Amino acid sequence: MKLNWLFPALAFAASALGAAEPAWPDGVKNTQPPGEKPLSPEQALKKMTLPVGFHATLFAGEPDVMQPIAFDFDDRGRLWVVECFSYPDFKNQDRDRIVIFEDLNGDGQFDERKVFWDKGHRLSGIAVGFGGVWVCAAPELLFFPDLDGNDVPDGQPIRHLDGFTLEAGHNMVNGLAWGPDGWLYGRHGITATSSVGRPGASESERVKLNCGIWRYHPIRHLFEVVARGTTNPWGLDWDEHGQAFFSNNVIGHLWHLVPGAHYKRMFGEDFNPYLYELMESCSDHKHFAGSDWTKSRGGQGEHDGLGGGHSHAGAMIYQGDNWPDQYRHTVMMANIHGNRLVYDQLDRQGSGYVARHGQSFLLANDPWFRSVMTSYGPDGGVFVSDWNDLGECHDADGAYRSSGRIYKISHGEGRQLDNFDLAHSTDAELVQFQLHKNDWFVRHARRLLQEHHAAGTLDKQTQPALLKILNENPQITRKLRALWALNLTGGLSQTKLRELLDHPNEHLRWWAVQLLCENGMASPALLKQFALMAREETSAFVRLALASALQRLPTADRWEIAAGLLSHASDAADQNLPLMIWYGIEPIVPKDRVRATQLMGQGKIPLVRQFIARRLAAQ
Repeated sequence: MKLNWLFPALAFAASALGAAEPAWPDGVKNTQPPGEKPLSPEQALKKMTLPVGFHATLFAGEPDVMQPIAFDFDDRGRLWVVECFSYPDFKNQDRDRIVIFEDLNGDGQFDERKVFWDKGHRLSGIAVGFGGVWVCAAPELLFFPDLDGNDVPDGQPIRHLDGFTLEAGHNMVNGLAWGPDGWLYGRHGITATSSVGRPGASESERVKLNCGIWRYHPIRHLFEVVARGTTNPWGLDWDEHGQAFFSNNVIGHLWHLVPGAHYKRMFGEDFNPYLYELMESCSDHKHFAGSDWTKSRGGQGEHDGLGGGHSHAGAMIYQGDNWPDQYRHTVMMANIHGNRLVYDQLDRQGSGYVARHGQSFLLANDPWFRSVMTSYGPDGGVFVSDWNDLGECHDADGAYRSSGRIYKISHGEGRQLDNFDLAHSTDAELVQFQLHKNDWFVRHARRLLQEHHAAGTLDKQTQPALLKILNENPQITRKLRALWALNLTGGLSQTKLRELLDHPNEHLRWWAVQLLCENGMASPALLKQFALMAREETSAFVRLALASALQRLPTADRWEIAAGLLSHASDAADQNLPLMIWYGIEPIVPKDRVRATQLMGQGKIPLVRQFIARRLAAQ
């Protein structure tokens, strides 16, 4: 892919240079054919069309920002941008940069710019937190400490993970984002396999992965694959109930992230040959007319009304407080071939969700527009990156390295926020941020509470205050926020979680199941409660949580829960449950043929019965 920011990146250890004037990195050159140049950032801005009431500003453009592949906000609302000059051949060493932009007067344009680091290679993801900056940089996940907050790394980067393949091209490891569970999430494409572990880990201690979603715990230093499959995931976000969705390229543009899922792949086989069938995308439509994808370039003709093309990046579920409420909880994505932003509506259906066709939101009307990432900021406005290149998927006409833009889309006049730094907030103030309408504040405050707990500095009134929100706030979304924050601050007991298994709301029951199984163990009493839930639970959504949890439990503890889940004949046609139940019991079937045969005879989901018989025959 030319716009193959859908790839990973590598950063080798080096010291930072601190602040610098905008400059063209040494040894970096345009390889686009002569005469092919983009519009200026100002000209491109004028060509954009947006719905009535919205307006876009040029937050930053070349030469101040070039090749922007990823960005994240710090706790002051500043934008940290990764510039990747090592694409597409990755041969030019140590030129990628991390640059900090700050808008001091709230006019939608940056006022100050600093270079945090300019010795990177294959940079493709960034997340700020835990006293520094995390960088996705194949073959490593790096962490740059900056404890004094002076925007200069405190020495060499720390290598947290290595083993991400260098052979996957634009499908390599990419993207970083903090989940509500306190883990750092990332993505990986399909074309080559990585073997990931802590530096120095033996091959037997490493985890194999190619296409899929992974996560890493910043305190416990654990790495695991969350779900496998698709093609080249690029874009991941969580809705107000903590459900994750990610955008993807080629075979389905949007997927509901179910822990333990195995999704359909563009090619190749899953590592487990006994899965027999893989899960589908959650969208009920496509954004192009099908067949020959090359004819969708430019999003013209029959492809226009459908969304413009099959390649997507930068999924964002809007939960800010500037845009109208009609856009809240929609999934915004960049459509690469259509040179636009499109969105889908999410509806609960069966055990999961269905993404229904929204419409095109931003039309760039410019063939060079290649958005990579979208994210809402502290004032509710949405930042949109533009890699800015004439080519896209599978295009090899060279790279135009000297352009790049970041736009900001606001509704109405917007507003200016007073200068702030959440890192200087008290724990009591961080708790109150859990009630904020703009989830930007919620997420940053939650992560800071997690950091304070890890450092042993958490105020002793924090957990009671969060527990009060969980118990007394009438809004389910606020209860969930308190639940997640309690989990990250050590204030969530097993007793409380087991109480929530009986809560009237399905989302709280879902998360109770999820969190009770995080450590991979369950007491006999909890297993008995799960088995009863599996039979009597009225929500297919919560039954999906139990099916997902099967894979986290010791194999010997899965039988009774599985039997309960298989007793629901109504789940036979569900989009997720038959396969998720099968993925959970597949490893135990050959270990006990008698119990497996009993399960096959008693179960009411034909597909699972068929797969049990097939697996027994294959033993």
